[in-house]
Amino acid sequence: MLLIFGLGYTAGRIAAAWPGVTMGTTRDGRDGTLRFDDAAAVRPAIAAATHILSSVPPEGDVDPVLARYGDALDGRWLGYLSSTGVYGDAGGAWVDEAAPTGTGRRSARTAADAAWLERGARVFRLPGIYGPGRSPLERVRAGRAHRVGLPDQVFSRVHVDDIVAGVFAALNAPAGAYNLADDLPCAQDDVVAYAAQLLRLPPPPLVDIATLSPMARGFYAENRRVANGKAKRVLGWRPAWPTYRLGLRALNAMTSPMPASAPPAAASGDQR
Repeated sequence: MLLIFGLGYTAGRIAAAWPGVTMGTTRDGRDGTLRFDDAAAVRPAIAAATHILSSVPPEGDVDPVLARYGDALDGRWLGYLSSTGVYGDAGGAWVDEAAPTGTGRRSARTAADAAWLERGARVFRLPGIYGPGRSPLERVRAGRAHRVGLPDQVFSRVHVDDIVAGVFAALNAPAGAYNLADDLPCAQDDVVAYAAQLLRLPPPPLVDIATLSPMARGFYAENRRVANGKAKRVLGWRPAWPTYRLGLRALNAMTSPMPASAPPAAASGDQR
């Protein structure tokens, strides 16, 4: 049985693909899940589980799962959905699993990442996640997308179903950290401009970064390319959507199929 702490967007896709019994926790126990703080229900589920995956982020400086249930987790396959934010700003350079962590704005995430590694977990370091119902396509359609005019500010991303494949590939793999990212890091502006082109809409407006929220400004304060070579070598994993272009085309085709003989050309300035 698979027990998932934090049955959200990505973890829900993993649960849906799991071939056996799954159980999950949420804050409020909605939709038949276990309420996270209901130890009388959660501890028996832990005891019955063969595999445990956490997607719960830190609260303050604490990992809630380890703080509340860490004493009961030994002897099982453990997985943790972490973030490539643990690497901090690399000035646009490539980072792999050997790169230093803890220099960025997510110190609590870095501590949780390290704590799960110490317990022998497979720690999946994830960049920006997109997929059905949660992608630049939805933001462009809703008029919520923007560009910032920072062509040298580079990020990585990953399709949610490639994360699912990576987790499954790690079921019989050694414990450790694995970057699950696509093969084409690029500027965020390139991605939203391509989404607009797929939708036959004008590119989203340019905004002054100073007008963004502190959280958004923090996002643009970091610049890195995430290497996925270890996951490919050790797990035998390959992203089904190795570029954002392929991923967004597939998502767009789910709602508005395009002729296979006439795919859209690359957006201006996006020739990689």
